Amino acid sequence: MNQTTRMNQATRMNRMNRMRLVAVSAGLSTPSSTRLLADRLVQSARYELAAQGHEVETHVVELRDLAVAVANNLVTGFPAPPLAAAIDAVTGAHGLIVVTPVFTASYSGLLKSFFDLIDPQALAGKPVLVAATGGTARHSLALDHALRPLFAYLRAAVVPTGVYAASEDWGSGGDSYAEGLPGRVQRAGGELAALMSRREGKEGTEEHADDVDDVDDDVAVLERQLSDLRFD
Repeated sequence: MNQTTRMNQATRMNRMNRMRLVAVSAGLSTPSSTRLLADRLVQSARYELAAQGHEVETHVVELRDLAVAVANNLVTGFPAPPLAAAIDAVTGAHGLIVVTPVFTASYSGLLKSFFDLIDPQALAGKPVLVAATGGTARHSLALDHALRPLFAYLRAAVVPTGVYAASEDWGSGGDSYAEGLPGRVQRAGGELAALMSRREGKEGTEEHADDVDDVDDDVAVLERQLSDLRFD
């Protein structure tokens, strides 16, 4: 194995241990319970990833700040630099957390408009945690009849636990019959971290196969050199 191969292996190992976790918050108010829930989910997933030995880089995309740019992009077809950076962050993430307020029993129009701008193939296989906020628990079904179908269409890998936070959930620890918001946040964050690690591990295995090919190439070169010496 030559020095270049060893350097490539070290670079790949470092890349495997470094995770990019991006949250998309579609909250419209300031302060926003949607952003608060996004921050809690990021903290939970980051803690679990760190416990597994990963270095975690986190970023939150606030769609409220990009609303005008999203509308202009839908009309002109060209994203402004801040919007382009947000799209790159989402498509380049190892895992996504998507949190929206519920309007008329569904996700916000701003959230849908933003994901309409993303290449439908860019999220294929990407681990995604979906979450939502609303005034009453009645809107919790929006997770399953609106958000999950959206990301199923985009072929993302949505974690089993979706997190919905109604007004009464904040500060509630749950009871013997229902899991409270902190427990749901912890469980969902753990599921996302596990899925991210598993997916990255598979990609690392594929890259390791490339390393084996590099070693085989080195051996082949050495054999040719020895053969040339014998012919001389």
